[in-house]
Amino acid sequence: MMQTALHPLPTSALHNHSHHAAYQPRPSLNGPTAQQHQHQQHQHQPLQQQQPRTLTTIHHQPQAPLHVQTPPVSRKRKRPHQFSVSYSEVQEIDPTGRLREVIVIDDTPPPPATISPAVSTSTTHANGFSASYQPPVFSAPIRTRARAAAEAQTVAAAASASSTIAPVPAPKKRKKDAPSDYAPPPLKKTATGSKHGNAVATTKSWQSGSAATTEDASKGPPSCDDKEGHYIIVPDDMIFRRYRTVRLLGQGTFGKVVEAVDTVNLTRVAIKIIRAIPKYRDASKIEIRVLQKLKERDPHNKNKCIHLLNWFDHRNHICLVSELLGMCVYDFLKENDFQPFPRKHIQDFARQLLGSVAFLHDLHLIHTDLKPENILLVRNSFRTVNYVVPSKRNAPPRQKRVLSDTEIRLIDFGSATFEAEYHSTVVSTRHYRAPEIILGLGWSYPCDVFSLGCILVEFYTGVALFQTHDNLEHLAMMEMVMGRMPERFARSGARSKPEFFREGGRLDWPKPKASRQSKKDVKGTRSLQELIPPKDAVNQHFLDLVVRLLAFDPAQRISVRDALEHPYFMLNIPMEDA
Repeated sequence: MMQTALHPLPTSALHNHSHHAAYQPRPSLNGPTAQQHQHQQHQHQPLQQQQPRTLTTIHHQPQAPLHVQTPPVSRKRKRPHQFSVSYSEVQEIDPTGRLREVIVIDDTPPPPATISPAVSTSTTHANGFSASYQPPVFSAPIRTRARAAAEAQTVAAAASASSTIAPVPAPKKRKKDAPSDYAPPPLKKTATGSKHGNAVATTKSWQSGSAATTEDASKGPPSCDDKEGHYIIVPDDMIFRRYRTVRLLGQGTFGKVVEAVDTVNLTRVAIKIIRAIPKYRDASKIEIRVLQKLKERDPHNKNKCIHLLNWFDHRNHICLVSELLGMCVYDFLKENDFQPFPRKHIQDFARQLLGSVAFLHDLHLIHTDLKPENILLVRNSFRTVNYVVPSKRNAPPRQKRVLSDTEIRLIDFGSATFEAEYHSTVVSTRHYRAPEIILGLGWSYPCDVFSLGCILVEFYTGVALFQTHDNLEHLAMMEMVMGRMPERFARSGARSKPEFFREGGRLDWPKPKASRQSKKDVKGTRSLQELIPPKDAVNQHFLDLVVRLLAFDPAQRISVRDALEHPYFMLNIPMEDA
């Protein structure tokens, strides 16, 4: 038994009867005329003329609608069997839940007595419907392979009737890889040992080929994401059919970073896999645009910004491939018990960071998210030294890690903004946020400068300069560190955020609702002169540089290019282990 979905009969099937001579339909712009249909009808093979037909409601063409009166309902009656092919009408529910009519063709004679026999084309009634079969709306003629082949030319000529004549196309599904390279991944990704066993389909390959079944399409590929849209990392997983995952390096709001092996170049790389969330995908495209520009302007990476090696879309995750680097500076501080860096290393870091940011600013780019987490060491190698805590007498020596190489790379350009483009209201991570951002006064290149000042102080002390999550408390801490807010800047801030200021432009701290702990934290915040005592020339120059970087008023803040010319970078600082 074969089942054929019902489709309207093409209007050309009605144009070869004498009773239609008086009717002249308007010529169609897209399909053949009635005379052309008649000509094509007479050129059909003899086999096609022997096939049974049952005519249905006319499939209207948008450019040449045909208005045919609905025939009266006729009672079914038995007729002598004329051909070996019989059919019956059945009703079934399609995958969308709608009821549809289906004609069942029975190739084995004789037909049951309850089934109307086929009617030849010469016995079709004048109203266009078979006398033995009254089809419902949207029913279709009996279709066989011979009939479909004979009417193939009509399909090409009449696009509006193509759904009636042409075979029903398989429902579209996501593409898959070629059968030789692809095997549907299990619910939990596992490694395989075959030559192509680790090949995983990309976003493009999740659409099926013609050999896939409808059942496969309804199931779809197994999910590779967790409930938050993060890509589930499995060792030896193959990404983009090129990169074999090794281990998870880190995870953040944006997504995950994994170490992988490039099976083409046989090198280790880092892949940033963005969450399958629209806003993070959009941000990643901005980052790709920025990274491509940086690489174009600095192909040899003299300015120490991370270079993009490749990017692609894998299973709805934007992936950015870059060189494999070491840990971030924050992680090194954490693993070193937040012991400060040697002053020689701080100078090395400061020179590289200012150079990287100056390069960005020359390209009219603002990073907006400078912090130790976005500064990576090229190599993690270090040596361990012993040191004595000065404040503790007779205390046993403690161990401290000292980097063997201070080369770094600036990363994470997902928030980078071109100066001429839209600026969001709030940028930067809280601890490194400039005062003009907190006060809603707008921001530009100087906000990066302020963040660099916070970072350099953190390198010197080992801990973040401003540890708070409240705007007013943050401003109060800034006044403890940098001194009173300049009067002009305070007036601008009072106009923008009057709730933070008293009459006369003084910062309104503490508020009556401020907690005891908050008051204690602000009071315990030390000034820059206390944090960086000017005991020698190195500290004196370093303190002067930091004061200029952390100026309250962005108009008075030093630029990164000018900072690179500061006398601090002319000093030859000796290496200190303790």
